[in-house]
Amino acid sequence: MLIGALCIPLFLAAFFVYEKITAVPSTAPSAAAPVDGAVAPETALAPAAKPADTPPADTPPPVLKKTPAKPNAPKPAANLPRPETVSVITPAAKLPEERPAPKPRRDIVYVIDDAGNNLRELEPFLRFPGPLTIAVLPGLPNSARAARMVREAGKELFLHQPMEAVGGADPGPGAIYKGMSADEVRAVLEQNVREIGPVAGMNNHQGSLITEDEEIMRVVLEFCRDNKLYFLDSRTSAKTVAPKISRELGITIAARNIFLDNEHNADAIISNIELGLNMAREKNSAVMIGHAWSPELAGIISSGYAGLNDQGYNFLTVSDIMRGKTAP
Repeated sequence: MLIGALCIPLFLAAFFVYEKITAVPSTAPSAAAPVDGAVAPETALAPAAKPADTPPADTPPPVLKKTPAKPNAPKPAANLPRPETVSVITPAAKLPEERPAPKPRRDIVYVIDDAGNNLRELEPFLRFPGPLTIAVLPGLPNSARAARMVREAGKELFLHQPMEAVGGADPGPGAIYKGMSADEVRAVLEQNVREIGPVAGMNNHQGSLITEDEEIMRVVLEFCRDNKLYFLDSRTSAKTVAPKISRELGITIAARNIFLDNEHNADAIISNIELGLNMAREKNSAVMIGHAWSPELAGIISSGYAGLNDQGYNFLTVSDIMRGKTAP
């Protein structure tokens, strides 16, 4: 009974404490707390509210609304530069490609003199596969026909003008002699061009005496200038005045560099061609003169044509180099 009397008061005390605890009201959520544990974007945490500002217990707490995230809309472009001036990242500028160094000029001009004597000797030169200048002598039985054959073959035609030589060797028909007047020289030239022409120019046959004569060479070069003919100085004399007179007249002339067949054998011809090739490498061009009567010359220059082309040599005519033409 004693134990029962003690238990009743203890039970009542525990019941009383339980009622007090359950009677305490629940605390309202803070206004700064996010709903459902979410954090509002770009919102700083607010300081704790003061007790005086706390709403009464019977006032429902304010509900925080989620602000929907705005799409990444472009900002106003008022302060942006115009589209064409917007700086963008571009690939590195491509460096200009290095241009290959220009190939050196190696111009070769073959001139075949003394055509007109023998048509059979001329024919192999007409079959030469590249450009060729052929100079035809005037006043011979085959002169006019040889000139026609040269033109029909597509080769360049020159008048091979005979001129008196030192020592008195016969230059052949249609020659210019020392002591002729200017009118006589012009008449000879007109007759020869009429027979052989149309021609692109002329060069001297023999002429070591005449090319040293300033008065006659002035008439010859004035005739070429007035008739738009090129002049090639065969340089049969080291004392030629043709360069001097041409400068005084303000015209340009060409000049022979190599004779190919002064010695009448194949080895000498080949050696002379090699001299001309060396000159073309060193001075950009070489004018080499051979003769239609040379029996091996046509075969030698024809057989070497393709190989020299492959090596970068350019075959031109006299008028080509006078016009400053280069190989295509």
